[in-house]
Amino acid sequence: MSAGVCAEMGQMMKRRLLIFGCSGHGKVIWDLARKMKRYEEICFLDDNPQGRGVMGAPLIGGREFADFKAADELIVAIGNCGIRGKVQKYFADKGMKIATLVHPNSTIGAHVTLGRGTVVMAGAVINSETQIGEGCIINTASSVDHDCVLGTFCHVAVGAHVAGGVHVGDFTWIGAGAVVSNHISICADSLIGAGAVVVRDIEKPGTYMGVPARSKAPESRRKTGGKVSVG
Repeated sequence: MSAGVCAEMGQMMKRRLLIFGCSGHGKVIWDLARKMKRYEEICFLDDNPQGRGVMGAPLIGGREFADFKAADELIVAIGNCGIRGKVQKYFADKGMKIATLVHPNSTIGAHVTLGRGTVVMAGAVINSETQIGEGCIINTASSVDHDCVLGTFCHVAVGAHVAGGVHVGDFTWIGAGAVVSNHISICADSLIGAGAVVVRDIEKPGTYMGVPARSKAPESRRKTGGKVSVG
């Protein structure tokens, strides 16, 4: 195939990013993608029939959207770790290419691996030889230091800091401003509250809050309607 034909095909197949989720998180991802200067077009998908596009980008459908182009990529803009995992799997099973987005003002160290569907926000730092699983959010001004392993669909929230050698299980949320000390292991399905400091391994799923972080009993969560400040 000639170079001229290849160039013409490239112009015809413009790279488009589909963002699933017209939320505040979706706005931030739109801005990140725009700053990457990788996509000629950015559109939104959302299951809410009353939803509208955001930041001037159009809403073109919901989960049943089928007008995918070969050059399309998709990212799931849903903060809830479990729902994000289900939606990403849904689209991946349909054959959609799942994007990985890295803000140009973030810092990624040597030999870092990022799973598909992961988003690294502005000011975030991921240091050398850390492994980040699929569908993670490394949020604004957070850090994950060297030799860490984060499972799938984790969220390191705004301003949270994970020290070196930490292992974090799947579907774990580390809340805004939380700190995880070095060489800690956190099991899957854990929720670390905003501002908590984790200095011991967490071996059972649940909600952990305070300094140092301690388990919050399910009974007390029910008394407060399950509302926990997680950032």
